[in-house]
Amino acid sequence: MLKFLLSSFCFLISVTILINCAGSKKPSTGYADDKKTLAIGKELFNTNCASCHAIDHEEIGPRLGGITHLLPEKALTEFIRNPGKVIESGEPRAVNLSRKYKMVMPSYDFLQPAEINSILAYIDNETKLHPIEPLLVKIENNNISQTNERFGTPVKKSGIQIELEDFVQIPASSDKPPLTRIANMRPHPSSDGTLYVSDQRGIIYRIQNNQAAVFFDIRPKADKFINTPGLGTGLGSFAFHPDYLSNGLIYITHTEEFTGKKADYEFPDSIKVALQWVVSEWKINDVKSKTFEGTRRELLRINVPGNVHGTQDIGFVPGIGKNDPDYGMLFIGTGDGGSTIGKHPEITHHLNSLLGTIIRIDPIGNNSRNGHYGIPADNPFVNNTDPKTFKEIYAFGFRNPHRMSWDLTHGKIMFSAEVGESNFEEVNVIVKGGDYGWNTREGSFGISPSDLKNVYKVNKTEKDNFIKPFVAYDHKDGNAISGGYVYQGNLEALRNKYIFGDIVNGRIFCVNINKQLSDSTVYEINIVKDSKPADLQQMSGSKRVDLRIEYNPFTKEMYIMTKSDGRIRRIKNAMGSLTR
Repeated sequence: MLKFLLSSFCFLISVTILINCAGSKKPSTGYADDKKTLAIGKELFNTNCASCHAIDHEEIGPRLGGITHLLPEKALTEFIRNPGKVIESGEPRAVNLSRKYKMVMPSYDFLQPAEINSILAYIDNETKLHPIEPLLVKIENNNISQTNERFGTPVKKSGIQIELEDFVQIPASSDKPPLTRIANMRPHPSSDGTLYVSDQRGIIYRIQNNQAAVFFDIRPKADKFINTPGLGTGLGSFAFHPDYLSNGLIYITHTEEFTGKKADYEFPDSIKVALQWVVSEWKINDVKSKTFEGTRRELLRINVPGNVHGTQDIGFVPGIGKNDPDYGMLFIGTGDGGSTIGKHPEITHHLNSLLGTIIRIDPIGNNSRNGHYGIPADNPFVNNTDPKTFKEIYAFGFRNPHRMSWDLTHGKIMFSAEVGESNFEEVNVIVKGGDYGWNTREGSFGISPSDLKNVYKVNKTEKDNFIKPFVAYDHKDGNAISGGYVYQGNLEALRNKYIFGDIVNGRIFCVNINKQLSDSTVYEINIVKDSKPADLQQMSGSKRVDLRIEYNPFTKEMYIMTKSDGRIRRIKNAMGSLTR
């Protein structure tokens, strides 16, 4: 699951120390408390930790208040810089909590000792200001009493192997890993071969002749734009209107600091707003221009209670005619906004909330509540009589709908990958009006919002009207799904297969696709480089790959993007078959 692994080194600390240390002597703390150190520490904490952790309460990960009273600075620093070594040594606390959260953390040796010290100083100071006891975890016989059972069917090895070639290097937007936060790729609507790639830090690049140049930097043009704390914040996604060549319209989602601005979806004042997700329409002055100059119009603003699971994918159905009812309809996927892990499960998984939904709008219409966009007459809940119902909703019950795509070869099948909690990663086939079960289902199993680390088999007598995943793999095979596309290009070994992967470990998977969707078996695709077996961790130089898979529906070429090194690779060749 993406939650700990992608966000921060702070879980590394929690792995070793958020344990019952009864009987051990608390180390004294001697951290600096000057304003400069604490300000630096707070900034680094917000950038690296706050996506998953709070000081005084649990969110995705354990609360961090009190950790500096459990272990000395030297031990904490050594662990942060090389957590794998501590876990591999068999240290009971590290091993047990890594099992509980089903994670193996990468090293954070790019952080300088002074930076680590400032973060610990900030945590220590917050602990003193608001006396916080460390979170204690009971250990029984050196083993946390939690099942290590595999729930899902193991991913199968296949006889397919792909060869990757370097395509383009995206300029670094940070001097520290990840060097980029590349997230989405879109082809130019003219199908002239030009590609556009977004960096979550606020930049869209134009790629032509294997060179990347800035097309649009939204940071100075979006009020209160933020791309921290990490994970899913920043520039979420973008999409060209299918009539872009005549109307010049581009749609972009991004995060803004919450300053009290009125939102189209809000929740009770008793719940803190972490930030706002905004969907905007941008009109370019000249569609032939290589850089963006134009105007902005806001469509939709959503309050979210956490820093994760936001509005991270939008898209139009590609390749359909103007007579198709989906032509020009913008699909927008929004996760639960961290509401469930933030102990507010009540504000998602129903029709009165935009959290955990895929909505379908006419971006150039005006019959929405705010008058900024249209609600299609054939949306599934248009005739719902509850005045609180958001009639934009097309499907709901999602934790984090990561990527959407459509297969037009076998009908018009809509896929959405769902980043799971602690047990499953899913590929869902989206149907009109469907309820996909989160936060009472993960995979095909039941889950309780009060215990998100464990699932249970659903009793046959239990009401179950939820749509089950088309595909699921459990956390013995990966941590966070990166959604993909059905390949229809020239490489026969990949044709009619939905190609996707795991964000964290960089493994690439596929599923056979036919009209009946009769096969849900997940196979692993092997990578070769220079005729030798390879993997994306080696190629990117990072154990945290940050994989994204993209596809050009015009040229039918598929690309592998890795945030950790900011590199885009193209699938050059594929051979073999699913059976070995």
